[in-house]
Order: sequence, then C-alpha cells, then structure tokens
Amino acid sequence: MIFFDQVLAFQNLNMYAPQVMSIKLKYRGREVTDSDVAFIVELISRHPGASRRALSKILCEAWDWRQANGELCDMVCRGLMLKLHRAEMIELPPVRQRPPNNVVARRRPERVLIDRTPLCAGLAELRPLKILQVRRTREEKYFDGLVEEYHYLGYTRPVGEHLKYLILGADRPVACMAWGSAPRHLGPRDRFIGWSAEARRRNTRYLAYNTRFLILPWVKVPHLASHLLGRVARTITTDWELAYGHPIYYLETFVDPARFRGTCYIAANWIALGQTTGRGHNALTHKATQPKKEILGYPLVKNFRELLAVTQ
Repeated sequence: MIFFDQVLAFQNLNMYAPQVMSIKLKYRGREVTDSDVAFIVELISRHPGASRRALSKILCEAWDWRQANGELCDMVCRGLMLKLHRAEMIELPPVRQRPPNNVVARRRPERVLIDRTPLCAGLAELRPLKILQVRRTREEKYFDGLVEEYHYLGYTRPVGEHLKYLILGADRPVACMAWGSAPRHLGPRDRFIGWSAEARRRNTRYLAYNTRFLILPWVKVPHLASHLLGRVARTITTDWELAYGHPIYYLETFVDPARFRGTCYIAANWIALGQTTGRGHNALTHKATQPKKEILGYPLVKNFRELLAVTQ
C-alpha cells in the first residue's frame, strides 16, 4: 500500500535537490537526471522490503507520472528502473517471480463456430449495420478467433492502447477492425504532419493505427470496406476517449502492395504518403529486412497539424 505521507516526503526530497543537473539517460521520452537517480536510490533505501512492482508504483505516485486516463505509468516506470539497474546506477531488489513468456505461453484464440454461407448482397441489404466496440467485452474472444482464423497475418495480442470492432450485417458477423497505438517514427507521415521531434514524442498518442481489417471471406458486398472505414472514423475518437481519456486526431495504416492495392482506403479518402523503409520497428542496420509497405493517413479534424504540433 502506498502512503501519501511517504509520497509527500519523497516529493519534498526532490524539491530541494539541485535544479541544474546533467542528464544521465533518456527513456521513452523522459529525461533522467542525476537528481532523479539520487531520488530513486533514496526511495529504494526507504522501502527495503518492497518488490520491484511496488517500487515502481511508489515512484509513479511521487512523480505524478500518469497516463492520459489517470492510470499510473507503471509498466513504463518499471522499464526505466530496470534500465537504470542494468546500467548500475541503482540496485533493484532481486526478482521475486518470473511470469511465463507471454509469446510462448499464451494460448491462441479458439476457433469460432460461424455461419459460412456466402453473403452476396448490396450494401443497403445489410443495413442497419452494427459496429460494436468489443474491447473488454464478452464478444472480444469472438473477434480474436475470427481474426486468428481468417486474417492472413493471424491474431497478435496488442500492446498499449487499442480498440477492436466487430461489425454485424444482416444479423451476421461480416467484418473485424482493430486499432492500436501508432509507430513512434514514420518518415512520410512525420513530414506530412510537419511536427517537431518534441511534438511527435508528446503527441503520438493522438494517432491510431489500423492494425487489422478483415472482411470475412464469404462476404461479397460492394463498397462495404470503404463504408466501414468512414463509419468507424466518425466514432473512434469518442470510443478512444471513453477507454483512454484522450481523443484521436489522425488515423494511419500500412498496405502490403504485393497483396493489396489499398482501394478501399483511397475510396474512403485516405491519403497515400509513401512507403516504409522495410527496416522494421527495431532495426539494427540501414538495410531493408522486410517488405516495404504503402503508408496511408486520414486526418480526423481540419486543424490536426496545429493540434499535433503542441509541445506543452
């Protein structure tokens, strides 16, 4: 349990520390100074029996380090403390338990029993379409199972902020659409927005990335995909605010040109911005190691550049 008098004591300790200190490292956009390191060392010494998880929560409270929805930045804080520990700047207590590797131990979504009768109709015949945000609902497993079985990339458990939409038409599932946190660095998109490195660091959370878009293979409905993109674009910022406490100003996605032409995105007025470098998320070289993909973007508000350029 975190006691507020302890948190206040740590805040007071930090208040009287020298204000001009050298930066020891940067982690997820946060600069860590000599004063910060001394503060963490003192925090650990005052809680000799606390676990690493407990220490990260106490530090988040002391720094008032929170997400946009008010939740503590606990996972990020633990990553920061571990990096300081490995750099021998602080000494964390021994690990008390090692959870199983999520990638290895996680069970794949179960197969969904569903009516696969071909559905060939006009868009008007499916109305009213029901677009259900199923993240953290009992229908989420249904969504996961459909994406696992019918999307060419399969299902991957999202990390960070994300939403999942299950779309029903004619009282049957017809499509799935998933959105997640946007990549931090994307050259064509960053040039299109025109934001500074500091603005990008602060405001990437206002972007959502379309990670999966699946029209079930037996559904043959002209213009359905572009219609759904337009419908979700009108509701996603409200849904995101309900889930995470902040809006979305801009949408983006990647399209593999070896498989798709991205016609539905263009028909929904998305903008082609260029190609990825093919180096992947954590590339160690400047050589392409993955297929290059087309980058498409969709501003949700007219003044998106102004909103995403804010640095304070």
